[in-house]
Amino acid sequence: PLLLLLLGAEHQLVQSRLTKEILSTSFGSSSSYSNLDQGTHWAVLVAGSRGYGNYRHQADVCHAYQVLKRGGLKDENIIVFMYDDIAFNEENPKKGTIINSPQGQNVYKGVPKDYTGDDLTTNNLVAAILGNKTAITGGSGKVVNSRPNDHIFIYYSDHGSPGVLTMPGDDDDLYAKDFIKTLKTKHESGTYKSMAIYVEAC
Repeated sequence: PLLLLLLGAEHQLVQSRLTKEILSTSFGSSSSYSNLDQGTHWAVLVAGSRGYGNYRHQADVCHAYQVLKRGGLKDENIIVFMYDDIAFNEENPKKGTIINSPQGQNVYKGVPKDYTGDDLTTNNLVAAILGNKTAITGGSGKVVNSRPNDHIFIYYSDHGSPGVLTMPGDDDDLYAKDFIKTLKTKHESGTYKSMAIYVEAC
């Protein structure tokens, strides 16, 4: 386990810095979160994998959550999708801890468990983005209940290939055509002012 963490240390450090840059570019300074156009800022954070070998994806999402929280976003406006099988995994040398950089702080602390395990599905992700609470099955039921003046940030970390982003369930991947359809539907609803999407997938 320790060797695995060391091998991924350099990658995690780069990702940590990159995530901070993306979040700063997307949402600006912390003071702007509540003042920009008087709109609410929403974030959908997705780690689309499971298993200790994919440690980095949940670590990236947990780190993104901590950055957003420090910037002033409230838990009610941050929706987290992650399998949640890393922090207390038998291979984890520090149970209950997830780090995102060498000798880093525990980024797992306080992270909302909105959609974990079998509730981490493409259906729930699409429903959450669209604000369709009735289409949600399981999980916290939290959705992006945005209004015309609001701002949305979507962050996805996992594996992928041309035209597809993977999800942990069998035959439950998110295909480009379906994701594009979701984004078009959200746009047509007129329920946000700006949206930033950051996809980190191989």
